[in-house]
Order: sequence, then C-alpha cells, then structure tokens
Amino acid sequence: MTAPLLALLAAFTVLWLLSLALRDASIVDICWGPAFLLAALVTLQSLETVSPRALTVTGLVALWAARLALHLGRRNIGHGEDPRYAAWRAQHGRRWWWRSYLQVFVLQAVIAWGVGWPVHAALTSGAAFPVLTDLLGLALVLGGLACETVADRQLTSFRANPANRGRVLDTGLWRYSRHPNYFGDAVVWWGFGALALAAPGGWMTLVGPAAMTFLLMRVSGVTLLERDITDRRPDYARYIATTSAFAPWPPRR
Repeated sequence: MTAPLLALLAAFTVLWLLSLALRDASIVDICWGPAFLLAALVTLQSLETVSPRALTVTGLVALWAARLALHLGRRNIGHGEDPRYAAWRAQHGRRWWWRSYLQVFVLQAVIAWGVGWPVHAALTSGAAFPVLTDLLGLALVLGGLACETVADRQLTSFRANPANRGRVLDTGLWRYSRHPNYFGDAVVWWGFGALALAAPGGWMTLVGPAAMTFLLMRVSGVTLLERDITDRRPDYARYIATTSAFAPWPPRR
C-alpha cells in the first residue's frame, strides 16, 4: 500500500504548487474524488492479473470520482477561493503558503489513502467474484451514488432560483435528511467496504468507510456547515427540529 500513498503525496504536492500560483487552496476539493481513482489505478497497474473484481471496483471508483469532480467543478470554478480556505489564509498570513501544504494538501492525501483501504483490498483480492457481499457492495455503491446525485441536483436547481434566496430546501430527498448528499456518499464507501470483505482481513479495512462517515458527520460535513447557519437562515432552526441530520427519516411534526 506504499505506492498509492507516494502517488497521492506527489500529486497533492503538484496541486499545492498550483494553488500557490492561483492563490486558491480550494482547488483541492475538486481533486478529492480523482485522488481515489489515482490510488486505485496505481494499485491496478501493479497487479500481475487484473481480475473481474478489480475491473469492477476500478470502474465504480472512476464513476464516483468523475461525478464528484464534475459537480464541484461546476459549482466552484470561477467563484474564487472557498470561504473556509480564505479564512485560513487570512488567519495565517505569510505562513499560509507552507502551512497550507501540511494542513490541506498532505492531510487530504493521507486521509484519501486511509479511506481508500477497502478499495485497495478489493483490487488485490484473489477471491471468487461475485459473492454475496460483493452483490451487497454493488447495491450500496450504486444506491449511494444515485442518492447523492439526485440530492445535489435538487440543491443546485433550488439555488438557481432567485426566489429561493435565504430559504431552506425541505422537499425531495431534503425532506427526509438535512444532508442526503453526504449520506449517499457515506453509503458509497460502505459499499466499497462490503466489496473488500471477500479479501483476507478485508473486515479490517472497514475503518475506511467509518472514517469517511465520521468526517462527513463531524468534521467537514454536517457539523461544519451547520455551525452558524441558523444565524444566516432563521428558518433552519425549524428544519433542524423536524428533519434528520444524516440518515433519511420521516420528518418530525
């Protein structure tokens, strides 16, 4: 598993240099998904025999990575640096050029490597394919991908309507979860975890989807986005009181 980590560190170092030239550290977000595909391709090229499982898993990673990169690219390109990174830039001043390398780029490379453990295990597994856990994994990956795709499209359409400015989206998938796109992303990674279970010791790689779920719920996802949202959108307090934060559930009344 050393080669994928080295490839990720090299790629994120190049990305960091580009961010210095652009004065925009948030370009790292668009490359988050493709980072997993890079790690998968490095593993794939090291295999003596490419199995149907390896091809299937690589294809699923490519599908997930492409969707996420295209979605974030359409949303972010041309809009300047994301406020989160801009705030860090202002906070650290002249130290930001080197601090951003460790705080943003190296950190994300290491996280992507760790979260991607089930993909590595599935790619290198010599077990028969498909077994029952593989069918479960395929269902979870495709189902989670559909969930996050629909949720992101609903949110994009809602935001594109000027009449919705300052309002809260509480229809569609967003009626049942305040963050259905993040929930779908977590489901995708539990699907990759299931695809790794046929590999020897594959159950240990479930730390990857567990880490991704924790990040989405407690670090870069739900908690971060909702930290001060009620100050900007008073109606969001009602939304929090009635709607599940993560897993879809009928709204409380």
